[in-house]
Amino acid sequence: MARVRYGARSEAEIAAARAAGARLPDIWSTGVVAVWESDPDAVAAVLPPPLKPTTRPLVRVNISKVDLPGYPLGAGSFAVAAAHDGVEGWYPLVMPMTHERALIGGREVYGEPKKLGEVTVERDGLVVRAVLARHGIAFVEVRGAVSGDLPLPEPATKTDFYFKFLPGVDGSGFDAGPVLVHCLRDERVRRLERVTGDVVLRESMYDPVADLPVRELVGITLGEKTTGQRGRVVEHVDARALLPYVHQRYDDPRQILDGPPEGSV
Repeated sequence: MARVRYGARSEAEIAAARAAGARLPDIWSTGVVAVWESDPDAVAAVLPPPLKPTTRPLVRVNISKVDLPGYPLGAGSFAVAAAHDGVEGWYPLVMPMTHERALIGGREVYGEPKKLGEVTVERDGLVVRAVLARHGIAFVEVRGAVSGDLPLPEPATKTDFYFKFLPGVDGSGFDAGPVLVHCLRDERVRRLERVTGDVVLRESMYDPVADLPVRELVGITLGEKTTGQRGRVVEHVDARALLPYVHQRYDDPRQILDGPPEGSV
């Protein structure tokens, strides 16, 4: 009988796949990173317990083109500063990706809030433009001009916080207890430039990041980096406390009834 590809793999095949994954070469990305101070109450409002705000209500958007072997990937992350058990890091609210391949591992293994979207990073001479878009709405745009080189930072390990869970089959609660994941990212940078510009947040019923306004821009950079990551479950979390935040992971159609933020044009 010809091989049935959906059939069970042998132990040798499984071991070979794991070994190949462990030998992946460095994958470099070119990306724009913008950081700003936002409304402290808004930042606190999006953090599920046991995450807590840090001393500064920072928001970070990362918009990148990733040189994956075989085809390029657009990858984005919109995150707020958070702390847990003495560790400071970032809690991403939405992570648009341009390919399904990038969604699967992140969502299923780590609990990353990845969604299919459009990611644009453009440079024309000194002019830079980076955009995150979904459902035809460019909900984040970073634009500006390169204004000089920056010193390369030392290799560093940064932490992202994720909640890993499965919604209940019966439509309520979870099928198993949700867990909090610390994802450690080992980052090396080979090029870094300062960008003088601004950040535009546009109203979207599906990605309401406009609720986290730019109060004071900390900085914008354009850089090339490679990142490796590893994760660990640090604690089981209270399902009842997490449930009110689950809509962050999905396109909740009820958000269409929400009005735009006060003061928006």
